[in-house]
This record gives sequence, structure tokens and C-alpha cells, in this order.
Amino acid sequence: MVGLGGKEGTMEKKMMVKQQLNNNHQNTPRFAPHSTLLLFSAAVFAILATTAAAQPFDYADALTKSLLYFESQRSGRLPYNQRVTWRDHSGLTDGLEQGVDLVGGYYDAGDHVKFGLPMAFTVTMLSWGIIEFHDEIAIAGELEHALEAIKWGTDYFIKAHTSPNVLWAEVGDGDTDHYCWQRPEDMTTSRQAYKIDQSNPGSDLAGETAAAMAAASIVFKKTNAHYSHLLLHHAQELFEFGDKYRGKYDGSVAVVKNYYASVSGYMDELLWAALWLYEATDKEEYLKYVVNNADAFGGIGWAITEFSWDVKYAGVQIMASKLLEKEKHKQHAHILKQYRSKAEYYLCSCLNKNNDTTTNIDRTPGGLLYIRQWNNMQYVTTAAFLLTIYSEFLQDLNQNLRCPAGTVDHEEILSFAKSQVDYILGSNPMNMSYLVGYGSKYPTKVHHRGASIVSYRENKGFIGCTQGYDHWYNRAEVNPNVLVGAVVGGPDSEDNFWDQRDNYMQTEACTYNTAPLVGVLAKLLQLEENHELELLASY
Repeated sequence: MVGLGGKEGTMEKKMMVKQQLNNNHQNTPRFAPHSTLLLFSAAVFAILATTAAAQPFDYADALTKSLLYFESQRSGRLPYNQRVTWRDHSGLTDGLEQGVDLVGGYYDAGDHVKFGLPMAFTVTMLSWGIIEFHDEIAIAGELEHALEAIKWGTDYFIKAHTSPNVLWAEVGDGDTDHYCWQRPEDMTTSRQAYKIDQSNPGSDLAGETAAAMAAASIVFKKTNAHYSHLLLHHAQELFEFGDKYRGKYDGSVAVVKNYYASVSGYMDELLWAALWLYEATDKEEYLKYVVNNADAFGGIGWAITEFSWDVKYAGVQIMASKLLEKEKHKQHAHILKQYRSKAEYYLCSCLNKNNDTTTNIDRTPGGLLYIRQWNNMQYVTTAAFLLTIYSEFLQDLNQNLRCPAGTVDHEEILSFAKSQVDYILGSNPMNMSYLVGYGSKYPTKVHHRGASIVSYRENKGFIGCTQGYDHWYNRAEVNPNVLVGAVVGGPDSEDNFWDQRDNYMQTEACTYNTAPLVGVLAKLLQLEENHELELLASY
């Protein structure tokens, strides 16, 4: 299992501190002198006040809200425990024309197309977050919600993988969908479904879906063994399919090209899938695939400064790096060291520690990583995630990151990751939280069809395509429904942000923006609580 090493000690320490506090309480006389009580109360107040001043963000609230967002994006028949009550059932005939049940899954952003590639990456990142930060998420009381968010996606992937060499890639059509501004419950747009198969390959989509299901199989292994086994079976079949019949999925599903074109190709996804299958099965054949194809597939050749739904190399390189320290992998050390070199190139570029400044990721004046104009925040959340897990990896090994422009310890790496999260939560020149629903100031005109139109549960009167544009898209008022937990595209290169519904580059949110943030928020919450407990225990 990935990344659970070193956690037990941290959790054990936390429980010891709690026990110490309980023991202190039990050993105190029931009727302690008032002066002692007042002194203790004053000390506690001082500690909490100091902590509050140093940490203005409520990571617990942010974590809870980030998981709520996935319920807003659900397609299909909503469950009895649906917490986002302004949504209702939608897409209930998806796949009917093709004779397959494709009900369920997630809408990727503010429209109603179900795009397979970003949906799978979302589930992979949610799963990776639980694998790395399971205990932190559980202590925060959000594990069940996190598992539900993953299962909503994997249940759909099981449906979409109708035979070993067939995977349904998309439901809906971005072009026709964008002509309409409707609630998902009112959809009148095309629900045409598109698939990949051996005659129309899509190794990138098959690979990412295999990665998602393999990672999720690890998540469910202890609590739902049968489901875990089922996911792993699908993952293995999908990997074999993607590897045997190679090709880019946007060559087979032309309608996706304007929305989620596979610019990086499929080799990164095949390496990514093989690594996740190795983590899930411990079968040497998958590790050998990653080692033997390291050069040909670009795993040790590409030095990348982004990690996204399209480009997986940095994630592959980070995962491969972590294998290097295990004794059983020493025979592959030569290749794994090269993976680690490229992983650290990515990390050093985030930290502004490469000698050639053109290879460092740009930052806004306010300190936010900035890669491109359209939905920049997706790259920020993935960077924060990779920095956080690598910080833990180095801490466990008692090692530092050696960059061309200087050595960085694990605390500095985590501190920078935290600065990116804090920027998202409001520590920025706009004093704006880019996590919708969090804090006192956040985007209120998110580019999102369902959130911007009166709830179907409030008003079931049909709203058509042009009516939606005329009466809802163009209105000056704030959205009637708050898209809680969504991470919007974010500010421009100068930290400026315009909260306008038609400013989709900045105000549209996507599932893969929020997914990497879940685990990081849980980690930051745990660190904050540990700090408070240690302060209290010192008195």
C-alpha cells in the first residue's frame, strides 16, 4: 500500500498526547482551588488565541465542504442520503440508445457531459488521497463521505466497461451541450454515448480508468473485499486492453478533441496504470513494465512542470521514486533513480529552486503557482498534493530534497504546499476564497448551469435552452444555489479575479480541481490539531 509508512508513529503520538491530557484531568482534584483553575483557563485561552492568530484557516470546514462538492456533480439517480438538496435525479436514460446502462458518474464541470478521462483522474486522485491520508481523513470524520465520492465514480466505470475490450468513453456532446443553459434535471441535449474498442483504441482513457480502479481497489480492500476484487479485475482487463490496442482516445472519439484532447498521448497513462496495478497486486510483471518502458515511454525522459488530467508523468515519477527505498526494488535502482531525478525536477520547479529560471513554474505576485490562463487552479491543487506526499516521504527517510539552487528540507516543502492551500482559502491579494462556500468572501457567480438556475426541487417548471441563457445565464444576481466545495479556475497572473458567470476561464470549477485538495486538507488539519495538543500538553 502506498505511503502508509510513518503514519502509525504520528497517530500513536497524537493518541499518547490525548491520553496524557485525560490522565492530567483525572489526577486533578475535583474541587481544585479557583486560582489554579483560573490560571489553567488563562493558559489554555492564551494557547488557543496564539494558535488562532497563527492559523486563520478552518481546514476541517474546508475538508467537509470539498467532499460536498462531488455530490453537486452527481449524475443519475441520487441516493437517499444526498446532502446537496438543490440537486435531483438526471441523466436517467444515459446509454439507452446504445443498449447499455450508463446512468451515474459525474459531470466534470459546469456542463452536463460525462467525460471519461477527467472523471477517471478525479477518482484516482481521491483514492490516492485516502491511501496517503486515510487516518487523517478518518479522524476528521470524513472517511465515509470520501469513500462515497470514490464509489460513485467506480460504480459508473464498472458499468462503462461492458466487455474486456470495450469502454464507454463519453456520454453527451460538448458542442450541443454548450448551446444550452439548462439544469441537468431538464436536459434536452444529446445523450449520445461514445466508446473505445479494439478497432477504435484509446490507451490513455483505458490506462487512466485502470489506474482509478486499481487505486480504488486498494482503498476498499479492508472494508469491502468483494468490491475491491471486482475493481481490480476491471483494472487488469482495462490495462491489458489499453496496452494491446494502442492509440489516443481522441482519435477514436473525435467529439472530445475540443474539450479533453490527449495532448500528452497515452504512454504516461500506461505507466501510471502499471504503477497503480503494482501497488494493488504486488505483481512483479507490472513493475517490470514500468522499468522496461521507462525510456521508450518518456518516464525517465520527460522533465515536466505540470501534473493534470492529461499529463501524468510527474505522478508516475513521484510514485516510482518512493519504490527506490524498498530493499526488494534494489535490482531496479538504476532506472528508479532516473525516475526520482525527474520527480525532483518537478518539485524543484514548484519550489523555484532550478538554476535556469525558465524551468521554474511562474508565480503570481501573491505567490500562487501559475501555469496557464484557463483553470490554473487545477495545477495548483495537484502540485500541493505531490509536494505534501513527497515531504512526508523525505521526513520518513530523514532526507532533504537537493535542488540545483539549494537544498530544501521536508518542512519547507510542506510549508510551501500549505501556502498554496492557504492562498486558495483566502490568503491572497483579493482576500477571496477560491473554495466556494468557504469563508466570508467567495465566488458567487460560478459558471455552472445547475447552480445558476433555481433548484428543480423548488420549481419543477421546465427551463429550456434559450430560456436558461436569457433568464439565468445573463442575470446580474448571484447564483441561487451555492456550489459548496468547488475550486474555481482562480485568478490571473496578476492575482486579479472577476466573479462573472461568463468568465468561464476563472469561474468554472472542475472535479479534478477539488479532488487533490481533499487529502492535503486532512493532512494540514492533523498537523494543526497535533500542534494544539502539544501546546496544551506542555502546560
